[in-house]
Parts: sequence; structure tokens; C-alpha cells
Amino acid sequence: MKKKLKFLYLFLAFGLMLAASAPAKAQCAMCSATVETSSENGDSQARGLNKGIMYLLAAPYLVIAVGGYIWYKKYRRKNVDLNNMPNQKLNLN
Repeated sequence: MKKKLKFLYLFLAFGLMLAASAPAKAQCAMCSATVETSSENGDSQARGLNKGIMYLLAAPYLVIAVGGYIWYKKYRRKNVDLNNMPNQKLNLN
């Protein structure tokens, strides 16, 4: 019963967060004005700004992926033959 109530509270909190969200501009007024005028004039500032945003977006995912790979390589079990083990519980911790 407690588990269902906990799930209900979590679902309610998540629903309220989604309902209370307001649209926001991603850039300040100065940055958006500069990008608009430079893209109309054919400058490459808009492309550079987009590449910078993509770099900042990809960096945390890359760090997590490298950390996960290192963790996997460090803690995985090697050379375990499950056929020759005695009939007891297997502890994989």
C-alpha cells in the first residue's frame, strides 16, 4: 500500500511540474537579435552558435558514457564457468 501511495505522490508531483511549466526563450534578446541579423547577412555566427550549443549538449552524455565504460570494464567478472560451480546461490556482488 505504501508503495502505491509513494508512486501516486511521485506521479502527482511530476504532473504538477508539467502543468506549471511556462514557455521560455532559450536565448537572451541580444543574442537572438545578433543571430537573426547575422544570418540574414550571410555571416556564419548562427552556425557557430548552433555548433557551440550542440557541443555543450553532448559533453555530459560523453562523460557519462566514458564513466560507464570504465565501470563496466573494471567490475565485470572474467573467466567464470557456471557449469562447474556447486549447487549454491550465486552472489554477483
